[in-house]
Amino acid sequence: MITRQRIIFWLLAFSFSLLLSCSREVQLLKWGGNTQGTTYSIICITGKYSVEFLSGKVSAILEEIDNSMSVYNDASVISRINRNETDKTDRYLEEVIGLSQKISELTGGAFDITVGPLVRAWGFGPEENRKFDTSKLDSLMNLIGYKKIRIVDGHILKDNPAIVIDVNAIAQGYTADVIGRFFDSLGIKNYLVEVGGEVKSSGTKSGKPWRIGIDKPFDNNMIPGENLQAVIEISGEGLATSGNYRKFYEVDGVKYSHTINPVTGYPARNRLLSATIIAGESATADAVATACMVMGLEKSIEFINNHPEFEAYFVFSGDSGNFETWESEKLKSRISGE
Repeated sequence: MITRQRIIFWLLAFSFSLLLSCSREVQLLKWGGNTQGTTYSIICITGKYSVEFLSGKVSAILEEIDNSMSVYNDASVISRINRNETDKTDRYLEEVIGLSQKISELTGGAFDITVGPLVRAWGFGPEENRKFDTSKLDSLMNLIGYKKIRIVDGHILKDNPAIVIDVNAIAQGYTADVIGRFFDSLGIKNYLVEVGGEVKSSGTKSGKPWRIGIDKPFDNNMIPGENLQAVIEISGEGLATSGNYRKFYEVDGVKYSHTINPVTGYPARNRLLSATIIAGESATADAVATACMVMGLEKSIEFINNHPEFEAYFVFSGDSGNFETWESEKLKSRISGE
């Protein structure tokens, strides 16, 4: 039999616990740091977790991903696969390769993670050799092709042992997604994760969508956020921007960009200066944005019009050399000037 005193006790205990939970202060937490040769920044809103706890967990995730897929880390899983010391993947690399293959199919090979040998040969890998030997192009092209690799039971099979895998064009977006999933698992509903400019969002900030600045794509615009082309509102989506205005070098008056066309073997050269893509996941947006820089303006517009699951904002060079923009129809309602 439940006595009146016990009922009162449990009511008081429940009221006290409710008072404690309500008294927790919901805070907007911010922190950042360095990873994958770039920077990251995080904003999240929570009344349950401290910045010390969250930043420690995020740092551990970043270290795991670096040990999985960084070509700059000699001990990483991808580095060991590229040296043929192992063919076994881990959960991160297997997921990224699987997603990459899907984007490759979707974009007709414009996105291709086997482009690594060309990236390095053109001087955008760890060695940064600034002189490309055109006599080696044909032999290098024999190593390029997303259909030349596949994963079977957790092992990666390569048609040629000399094939090198490079997931840098998707890794930062993927990293943002993984951190976002971690926050989801904790019940954190409002956050913005940015890794190297690629973004994963959830919920809102003070009841309003998150606002993301798109940098103007002119040469040596090296400080993100200083010169903005536009501001885009997002909530619960991934956003990524790819451009050639920061990663390039010049030899004898010729500019070479870091976006390599897997079909021609040469750096992509077209009127498209930057491509911003919105998708459900940041990794997908990251890969599609890279593919657009390879495809160029006209083919990218056609691609986006045929794939309404993506939204796009393109900045390109007009006939007179001035900046012009194109945005997909759904994006127009949530884009503004600086």
